[in-house]
Amino acid sequence: MSSTMLVVGPKLGVALVVLTLMAAAVVTLGKLGHGRQVVVAAVRAAIQLGAVSLLIAGIVVSLWATAAFIVLMCVVATVTSGRRVTGGSRGWWAGAPIVVGSMLVVAGLLLAGLVPMRGIAIIPVAGILIGGAMTATSLAGRRALDELTSRRGEVEAGLALGLLPRDAVLLVCRPAAGQALVPALDQTRTVGLVTLPGAFVGVLLGGASPLAAGVTQLVVLVGLLAVEAVAVVLTVELVARSRIQPVTSEPRAGRR
Repeated sequence: MSSTMLVVGPKLGVALVVLTLMAAAVVTLGKLGHGRQVVVAAVRAAIQLGAVSLLIAGIVVSLWATAAFIVLMCVVATVTSGRRVTGGSRGWWAGAPIVVGSMLVVAGLLLAGLVPMRGIAIIPVAGILIGGAMTATSLAGRRALDELTSRRGEVEAGLALGLLPRDAVLLVCRPAAGQALVPALDQTRTVGLVTLPGAFVGVLLGGASPLAAGVTQLVVLVGLLAVEAVAVVLTVELVARSRIQPVTSEPRAGRR
């Protein structure tokens, strides 16, 4: 069996196993500390994509099933990002930037009529935007918390000078958290020159014209920028208000 891009068969399975083992071996030899996670992530991806492939035909024909699947995506994204950022029971706060950022843009595209009110159109767009919000939240949260840990003295100095706790934290962590937007910015700047992202390729292979594929990809990329900008700003604000914090950290004095 073959698709437009890949020949599906035993060789594909062997290639996936080899690539997974190669990535795990390189990570292990490089002492990056994520060798096992590489294998687990690859296995999970195979299982989850297999399950979704079997279920998607039934999901997309119903708007209620589509909505339920989007809720599931948001929950999984929240759990994933919450564990990555805090590792504690308050990780559910990571859901706020993810849901607010992604659903604002999804709702806007639907209301404007740019995305048809059909599951087959809504799910891919929502998945891309939720994934972008999850990545931005994880990166911004980790960078902000790491910065607060390493520059704790500067926060205390700001408090000594009379700054409010929120303002002292923002002064330290906001620039670092802003770096979470770099991947989205680089992808948007270099699209068509370095990469041809998935939305472009998918629409093109679906039989649309190159112009329609390009327009679709542009909407997705600009939407991702908007989603990730909202997610980063909200994440920083939650860190500044101690809603998101390391599991081992003590409550900050004067928390508001």
